Amino acid sequence: MKAIQIIQTEEIKVVNIDKPIIKPGEVLVKINYVGFCGSDLNTYSGKNPMVQLPVIPGHEISAEIAEIGAGVPEHLQQGLLCTLNPYTACGHCPSCRNGRPNACQFNQTLGVQRDGAMAEYLAVPWEKIIPDKDNKLSPKEFALIEPMSVGFHAISRGQVTDLDIVMVIGCGMIGVGAIVRAALRGAKVIAVDVDDAKLSLARRLGATFTINSQTEDVHERLQNITDSQGPDVVIEAVGAPPTYQMAVNEVAFTGRVVCIGYAKTGITFETKLFVQKELDIRGSRNAMPEDFRAVMEYLKKGICPMEELISGIYPPEQAQEALEGWKAHPGKVFRILVEF
Repeated sequence: MKAIQIIQTEEIKVVNIDKPIIKPGEVLVKINYVGFCGSDLNTYSGKNPMVQLPVIPGHEISAEIAEIGAGVPEHLQQGLLCTLNPYTACGHCPSCRNGRPNACQFNQTLGVQRDGAMAEYLAVPWEKIIPDKDNKLSPKEFALIEPMSVGFHAISRGQVTDLDIVMVIGCGMIGVGAIVRAALRGAKVIAVDVDDAKLSLARRLGATFTINSQTEDVHERLQNITDSQGPDVVIEAVGAPPTYQMAVNEVAFTGRVVCIGYAKTGITFETKLFVQKELDIRGSRNAMPEDFRAVMEYLKKGICPMEELISGIYPPEQAQEALEGWKAHPGKVFRILVEF
């Protein structure tokens, strides 16, 4: 069967590999779409230390059940559309024991620590199948569930309520998920980015205020919006030293800073703010099953401008072209889908 492999830095090939043979308890899925995410772009660019090349990328999955192994529950039927939980959990580490398997110490995400889903077929344990029991989602929507769920999870980590003012720094796909979830919880949302088109979309997705950090004074705008108090929660969804520093500097006293982005260099902080403000600084990794379900319920409302979130759809043979374009214009892409 056909698969995409990142062979080495900035080199992708379409290869032929064996079609998986399922074991008892497994399901074979036929892949419809797989999204390229930031980790795949970093792998392609040689900046992902968690990956050993060559690797098949992809963990943002839209699929259809093609074959069912022995011992699989009856609610999973051939032809059912689904997405997949792409993470593993050991069940024994502190994260797993504490009921947070999304942050398993030994997690292996598809396309990162192990081969991913950019192939015609994939065999997975049945527990990883996440179907839409109402059969209301399209194949393209299934490919958006995992990346949006990461932003949804960050809002859960921030314990956001309708009383909060939430600033989301970075309006890429992950930030978009955080904006949507915060708005659904009734919070007042401030979206920050350097691209006016993304900020316009952020407003349509629920942001009350937008700030272009390249052309506006972020601190001054926040002081005006929050009556000089600062936002209660800040979601850092960029992964750069200036945005991490902005998060700590601008969050309100006793506020919560939720970190999603990976910074590639060390960052210097005014650590006195950690103490003076008595901040809660929290990491947010991957997503929980309830985050996947929440995204699915949101998409079923039919109010998500899905086509605006898909920057391009490519066949496997044009995967390299797609990533080259994203690398050249990183601020202009939400999600790129590869169609099998």
